Amino acid sequence: MAAAVHSPQVILRRIQVQARTGISRSGIYQKMADGEFPKSISLGPRAVGWLESSIDAWILSRIELSKQEA
Repeated sequence: MAAAVHSPQVILRRIQVQARTGISRSGIYQKMADGEFPKSISLGPRAVGWLESSIDAWILSRIELSKQEA
């Protein structure tokens, strides 16, 4: 039986999320508050991150939405 391939979860910090999405810091938090962006996960008292898979899924959903609107 073949072993299952397990890909590790990657956590992106805010600067990385901004670079990947093109959204400003305030824009990220506003979209989160509006329920339009993946929620961050707490990494400590003053640190948050986002799962890379969640950000990738959000980006793909925006691409699909733009195709439907065109």
